[in-house]
Amino acid sequence: MSRRGGGGRRRDSCRDQPTQAPAPSFQRGGGGAAGPRGRGRQGQRGGAGRGSHSGSGAAPSSPHTASTSTAPAPSSPSVSESSPSSSSVSTLVEETEQKLSLAAPAAATLPPLSSQELRLPVRPGIGTVGRKCVVRANHFMVQLAERDIHHYDVSIDQVQDLESNRYSEVTSKKINRQIISHLINLYGLTNLGGRIPAYDGMKNIYTAGPLPFESKEFIINLPDSDPHPSSSTSPGREGQFRVVIRLASMPDLYTLQQFLRRMHFEAPYHVIQVLDVVLRAAPSEKHTVLGRSFFSADLGPMGQLGDDVEYWRGYFQSLRPTQMGLSLNIDVSASSFYKPILVTEFVQYYCSDLSRPLSDQVRL
Repeated sequence: MSRRGGGGRRRDSCRDQPTQAPAPSFQRGGGGAAGPRGRGRQGQRGGAGRGSHSGSGAAPSSPHTASTSTAPAPSSPSVSESSPSSSSVSTLVEETEQKLSLAAPAAATLPPLSSQELRLPVRPGIGTVGRKCVVRANHFMVQLAERDIHHYDVSIDQVQDLESNRYSEVTSKKINRQIISHLINLYGLTNLGGRIPAYDGMKNIYTAGPLPFESKEFIINLPDSDPHPSSSTSPGREGQFRVVIRLASMPDLYTLQQFLRRMHFEAPYHVIQVLDVVLRAAPSEKHTVLGRSFFSADLGPMGQLGDDVEYWRGYFQSLRPTQMGLSLNIDVSASSFYKPILVTEFVQYYCSDLSRPLSDQVRL
């Protein structure tokens, strides 16, 4: 009787709270829905006995009844839906494979990540039909030595007053080359450690190997060596100059070697430019430089073009990477020059027409 009474009271409590009793009975399974845990099983039996007559109130009051009735419910859809889920997975896999197969050729047509990165097409083979012949080209192959290149920054200033540290920057490439050439003749075997620097006429010097210092200052007294001054009263180029040489960087030749072996697909043009400066250093001291070309009266006979204008012969020089390696391209060239005359005569001949203003190029 006590068990039925307990069950009846728990049924009444379930009727008073119809929304709270089903939730713990479904989630916690065999746990008691009312009263202390010690009386859980007794209450469950009483509730199950009378729950069958009350209809809707009996199902949530018994955890055992709920577990047995609701447990098969989710299992039956899983069994019935197993075949559609497997078919949907296989369909998804097929669609993914189709997308990947369509996207693969498109990725091959994308442009390279860098404008300098370019994959050259591989030669299919050597021709076997026809007659062999020898072709002479103006390309000369260049071999790289296993030496480290060092880059030094150079500043050249003319000394105005050494005691008060007054200097003025020298902007003429011709004078700068004369100063560096004179410095090499004086200190090449001592302070420069026997190195022969390659100078570009502006701010850069390159050597094959390090100099004995990282930063050093030189004072150069340059004599007047111009046999053809611009005027009879020209003071010439004699003077005292300060030259400061500092270590800037070390260009890496390994990247260029990897590129020539087709193991690196981005051309290191900064290293090629360094080698181009080295190859242009010696002819720049002997000839007149105009762009990438060199001109001199010693390279061929000069011709007259009229109006005191003549043409000089010379050659063009450039270092370029090819499929066979580094190639030095040399070609003949010619350009027009004014005849070497005095400035007063030049003004008289070419600047006498005052009806139009002088351009900045003529004025300077």
